[in-house]
Amino acid sequence: MAPAHLPQLQVRTAFLSDIHLGARECRAELVLDFLHRVHMQELYLVGDIVDVWSLRRSFYWPQIHNNVLRTILGKAKHGTRVIYVPGNHDEEFRDLDAAVFGNLEVHREYVHTTASGRRMLVAHGDEFDANVKFSRWLAALGSGMYDVSLALNRVVNRVRRAAGFPYWSLASYLKSKVGSAGQYVRLFEEAAAHAALRRGLDGIICGHIHRPANRELHGVRYCNTGDWVENCSALIEDRSGELRLWQLADWAQEAPAGRLATAA
Repeated sequence: MAPAHLPQLQVRTAFLSDIHLGARECRAELVLDFLHRVHMQELYLVGDIVDVWSLRRSFYWPQIHNNVLRTILGKAKHGTRVIYVPGNHDEEFRDLDAAVFGNLEVHREYVHTTASGRRMLVAHGDEFDANVKFSRWLAALGSGMYDVSLALNRVVNRVRRAAGFPYWSLASYLKSKVGSAGQYVRLFEEAAAHAALRRGLDGIICGHIHRPANRELHGVRYCNTGDWVENCSALIEDRSGELRLWQLADWAQEAPAGRLATAA
């Protein structure tokens, strides 16, 4: 558990996605800090928790990645209900749909009811890629360029740390400058919102695109948990049922136990 002097947070539900354990870009120390300091009744893991794709390319599994999994399982053992909705990078676990292991459940998707009675579809989000009309070669090129930008990101931030500067996401900066990336995000968000509308639900909670969000869209609440590679963000439901986007305010590598701050 986290040292007693660190701030603790009590919430009804926490939603995390795109942790990417097994990838060198995973900010596992910050995930672990979050799990130690945030106490929840329910924990939703909204896909891409383990990056099987990355592990196939090059096996990478340091002890801290193992510690993250052990902490999640420890929460389940001690009463936290854990609901795992696999994504595309850990799609192998979708074969376990409807499996229950004590307080840990696996579902391809799930409908979460907040304390205020809102019914929210919980899905990773890769299923909406079919609604985003980009060619296959462009998608493959974008994925390859993203991998390159993440590799460059590691080099850039090693230099920044040595110079005393805080973490900075090259991948996020490049995505913000590419028009097609912005168009993809807009189309994805539209498809996700319409999925909730078609089912008569109040909103949707997803991940996949590494873009944190919490806003009204077409009359429903669109929430994206973000990720733990670039943004280190999560969605929080408080005791009253209000959904809030949270991000780690302190990016400094030497102080991974940075305070949590509310995002607008």
